[in-house]
Amino acid sequence: MAITGVCCTGSREESMTTDSDLHDAAVQLARELTIVDTHLDVPHHLMERAADVAERTTTTNFDYPRAIEGGLDCSFFAVYVPHSYENNGAKKYADRVITGIEGLVARRPDRFGLVRTPGEIAPVRARGQIAIALGIENGAPLEGNLNNIRHFYDRGVRYITLTHVHPNHISDASWDDARPWNGLSPFGEQVVAEMNRVGMIIDISHVSDSAAFDVLRLSRAPVLATHSSCRHFTPGFERNISDDLIRAVAGRGGCVDINFGTMFLVDSVRKANEKATQETRKFLAEHNLTSTDEEAIRFTREYKKEHGVPTATAKDVAAHIDHVVRIAGIDHVGIGSDFDGLGDDLPDDLKDVAAYPNLIAELMQLGYSREQIEKICSGNVFRVWREVERVAHDMQAAGK
Repeated sequence: MAITGVCCTGSREESMTTDSDLHDAAVQLARELTIVDTHLDVPHHLMERAADVAERTTTTNFDYPRAIEGGLDCSFFAVYVPHSYENNGAKKYADRVITGIEGLVARRPDRFGLVRTPGEIAPVRARGQIAIALGIENGAPLEGNLNNIRHFYDRGVRYITLTHVHPNHISDASWDDARPWNGLSPFGEQVVAEMNRVGMIIDISHVSDSAAFDVLRLSRAPVLATHSSCRHFTPGFERNISDDLIRAVAGRGGCVDINFGTMFLVDSVRKANEKATQETRKFLAEHNLTSTDEEAIRFTREYKKEHGVPTATAKDVAAHIDHVVRIAGIDHVGIGSDFDGLGDDLPDDLKDVAAYPNLIAELMQLGYSREQIEKICSGNVFRVWREVERVAHDMQAAGK
């Protein structure tokens, strides 16, 4: 099959003559470029079901051997804090998770290295390690104390997702119809200013539209949506980002990092998955299982197969990336897979961290150039990260 593709800027890449040629070129490009994935739920997954991700596993989407195969350079490990810890020891819980990640790195310093700045990633990879950066998913650990932003920054955390599936003391959430703040809380507005001052990236994934626009109105620095996709493809699904919000994020210099979850990508999959999710939760409760248990994963797979639940592909992820580029420009999109936070709800050809070349191949088929793919894989996130650092430096120098 001849693959030519027209890039969104109108330029044309050299054609690939076969699918094999395209895949080989994508694998090579994945090895040459820096790939940063801004959201992996590895820590929470390992708390539910222990595994040695320094070696090849069968129970996780991430491990060292597959990360090397896929060309991954830096993964943001999400320090996920369940809503049940709101007002109930959230800071202590987050600290425990961070300590666990530090322990993983200490046990296998030949395979993993913690990073706090974009400039630290290349030296880590040169030593053969996978770089691990930290983000907190759910701002509950702030516990109403702005000093905790500095505390977590000093522990290496570089972004905070302000809330999760339910509203907290900072922000309303997109998953929940309850909107006690109609956006950000008064404390949440202070959080935005303090995160800017400290140099912490604000993550607007999971927040309500009103809260996201509040953040963009108040923040002096660009923001990330670390693991969200485009609502254009899933009308009415607020967890994804609307076109207006994508443009607003881009207008402030930010970036939308596309989630690989099938329900985020294709509306028919999302709707079909709702029933499958209900049945899986019922099965888990009846059999006292977690979502990471093999029996639970097997049940979900068999249910979807028996009921003809559709899936998605890397082509769908590429379509979301292309949509952001078309309405906001090449400088405002990245990768935020949500690996190990989605169970088996992943595209057939994007099941783990070995599969980034499959996405790169789809982008190449669409005609994206090497320079553009590099921006998508890491350049845009690096720009946001460095600009957040610059804003913090300027604010601190000005005594703000």
